Amino acid sequence: MTPTSAPPLSQSSRAAFRALAMAAALLFAAGYVAGFSHFRVEFAVSLRWIGLGLFLPFVARRRSLLTWTFFAMLAGAELGVDAPQIATQTHFLADIFLRLIRMIVAPLIFGGIVTGIAGHNELRGVGRVAVKSIIFFEVVTTIGLILGAVAINLTQAGAGVTLPASTQAAVPVAQPQGWQQIVLNVFPENIAKSVAENQILQVAVFALLFGVALASLPERKRTPLLSVLQSLTETMFRLTRIVMVVAPVAAGAALAYTVGSMGLATLLPLVKLLATNYVTLVIFVLVVLVPILFLARIPIGRFAAAVAEPAALGFATTSSEAALPLAMERMEEFGVPRWIVSFVIPTGYSFNLTGSTIYLSMAALFAVQAAGLHFSVGQQIVLLATLALTSKGIAGVPRATLVVLLAVSGSFQIPSSAVLMLLGVDTLMDMGRTGLNVIGNCMAAAVVARWEGDLKPTAVSA
Repeated sequence: MTPTSAPPLSQSSRAAFRALAMAAALLFAAGYVAGFSHFRVEFAVSLRWIGLGLFLPFVARRRSLLTWTFFAMLAGAELGVDAPQIATQTHFLADIFLRLIRMIVAPLIFGGIVTGIAGHNELRGVGRVAVKSIIFFEVVTTIGLILGAVAINLTQAGAGVTLPASTQAAVPVAQPQGWQQIVLNVFPENIAKSVAENQILQVAVFALLFGVALASLPERKRTPLLSVLQSLTETMFRLTRIVMVVAPVAAGAALAYTVGSMGLATLLPLVKLLATNYVTLVIFVLVVLVPILFLARIPIGRFAAAVAEPAALGFATTSSEAALPLAMERMEEFGVPRWIVSFVIPTGYSFNLTGSTIYLSMAALFAVQAAGLHFSVGQQIVLLATLALTSKGIAGVPRATLVVLLAVSGSFQIPSSAVLMLLGVDTLMDMGRTGLNVIGNCMAAAVVARWEGDLKPTAVSA
């Protein structure tokens, strides 16, 4: 939801707000400088919070969900640093937001796909869009997997790491799934169970089949139910706008919990891996995603504006699911037909986790390096291919990437302690990979719509 625009300000008022924002930034920066100097801790903390307080009028005036979210993230991180005991108690706010999002997702996807297919006679386009989506997903995620491997081999972030003798943190253990099981899990056996377990792809497949069946009915039998489903879809989009009002609070609470529970000093041994991850994500965006947008003739500036809010929300909450309804709404506003948005983006949550594939290859080879193992190029290729296949079956699993790594590590004689080391920075790395997952899925919807000749970017405001 983008809050309604505020009335225009006079030139003098705009200058005053800019001056206030600059003063707030200077005070906030001065607070951190004072924190590393010989000043009292209380003085440094006071400067930072006064700076944040001065930002409030500027942020409130902007009336932008993106601005509010980043301000809440900044305030949450500061709370985690200054008052970790309080910060660790705020995670329930993010959990409430995620529950509200899960409440929306299934009916939103169901209504969007069914009304798009049955309401616009898109039966012929369904197969084409499915094939194009899967091809696009596999190409992009394979590039991400290779790029992550190249990056970690160049930086050797895991070399010289001393493995802990034991690790107390518990991570779910899962067995690698064969390709038959992965395909089987795409199809629902009980739609109520799929909704309850939040199996997004299964809901999308059911909606696809339901939409095809409804479209094949005579018009007099199809119209009443179609009208109800169209009203349902519009209602769910309106409900999304209502829920998104609390998104900044959830983002701030999630970051406060992360910083407050982990602290910053504990991350120092893994800083090289963290830096490698984020630099690689940026390179992937600039070298892979931007050229694809250019070749597909998609307005890059307008696309960036459309995905900024859902990507920021995914980054802050470390949940692609949290950003799903907003991402679907923004892509529809961008000019992608609703039925394509409702099919491609949820499908991408199982097949197009670009940020996660970069992390998987990087984390696996980090564990190899940390364990003192030496894998040949051939062994690395086999490891990456196994990860690429196994990762398709873990949508919705908590700490999904760690589950996959632990499941695969035994087959390659990688000690589990090397994988469990990643727990120290997993949440911070998850923020970046989740943001990229959201961007990649939104881009897939836009590219497929362009291939179909159905993209109407004029719907996006400049």
